Amino acid sequence: MAVALKPAGFRFVERVYGEVRSPELPPGYSPASARPEHGRFDSRPDEVADVDEPGLANKVNASWYRMAVDHGLFSKEREFLLAVDFALPEDEDVEGEYRGWVRVRLVDEWDVVRSEVAQFRSSMGDLLSKRFVPEFTVVSLDGQVLMNTTVWGNGTVSTIAIRP
Repeated sequence: MAVALKPAGFRFVERVYGEVRSPELPPGYSPASARPEHGRFDSRPDEVADVDEPGLANKVNASWYRMAVDHGLFSKEREFLLAVDFALPEDEDVEGEYRGWVRVRLVDEWDVVRSEVAQFRSSMGDLLSKRFVPEFTVVSLDGQVLMNTTVWGNGTVSTIAIRP
């Protein structure tokens, strides 16, 4: 996993075993369906990118980082938890069984989108565009902030933060 995440600028610290705490939402709500009264914050309108937009990488990277700073994702060492898939390519017919969390540190030189790291490739984005489109979930070490960069049904990419 350390080798896989390195091109994006995420330094692997350790695998996380057990439950990962994240902000609670009311029953029946997911981060994508949460409302502002549940602690949901969205990318600013000028940060939302169309999957085929030339400026996708700049917008998605900038929005994710701004929201991470504004909403308190990073520890003092710029560490956080990242949802990953530990499956090997030959395991691709087994869904969900290999999902887990790793603790990572954001290094000075990072680029989630242009790195085209497989861990960040969106299956929904693959349906909408031939280019690399990212989708990933992160949680602060204290469990107070959850962020999801996602591809929406209208063909746009943006980040949401949950911080009740």
